[in-house]
Amino acid sequence: MRIEYNDENDVAYVYLVDTINAGESATQIPVEADEIPGYVILDLDKEGALLGIEIVGASRILRPATLSAAQNDGTGQDLI
Repeated sequence: MRIEYNDENDVAYVYLVDTINAGESATQIPVEADEIPGYVILDLDKEGALLGIEIVGASRILRPATLSAAQNDGTGQDLI
């Protein structure tokens, strides 16, 4: 598992697998709840296995220590 963080867009991605190839994420499930101060999207493969979790508004959801330990992609682009 690894976490990438784009501080420019305040988006983190938690990889639950080593790599996610183009087109491998077949289903995206948005998770919305009043208790979450951001937006979370679950990425699943075609068999329904969880590949990763995208977190928009990551600085409001993840602990500062988690964000500081994350890889910063520094590109300003989408993480996957």
